[in-house]
Amino acid sequence: MEKLPSRHLSRRGLIGAIGTLAFAAVARPSFAADSSISFAELYGKFGVLGLEFSDKVKRLAGKDVSMKGFMAPPLKAEAQFFVLTEVPMSLCPFCSSDTDWPDNIVVVYLLEKQTFVQPRQTIEVRGMLEYGSWTDPDTGFVSLLRIRQAEYSAV
Repeated sequence: MEKLPSRHLSRRGLIGAIGTLAFAAVARPSFAADSSISFAELYGKFGVLGLEFSDKVKRLAGKDVSMKGFMAPPLKAEAQFFVLTEVPMSLCPFCSSDTDWPDNIVVVYLLEKQTFVQPRQTIEVRGMLEYGSWTDPDTGFVSLLRIRQAEYSAV
């Protein structure tokens, strides 16, 4: 009769497995500290054409980022986007063109429609960073900076 291999781990095998799991947890890529961006890091300098995006924005474009700020009062109670501001605002900073674009806001496009938090609550947004002038075809909202496929949570 043929003997089947044992399914039990030896002490040495168990220690090796724990070590491998611990290394995998440390080595696994996570949300890097470099992927966090602040309002102060959005623009590099003021040039002939106005504010220029920072090297960090250009480097993180198309990548997942996290950013902290405040939710401006939305246009509707439930929507799929909102404006992230550096400081709490009582009115939505809705812009008619990118020439009016304030340097302390970012448009956040959520994965799905949500009801929003109070404007004085600090939030952290996570999603993919985009930059450059873009007009939302559904709302006509013009933006220079966006975080897409985003989620947010109170901090």
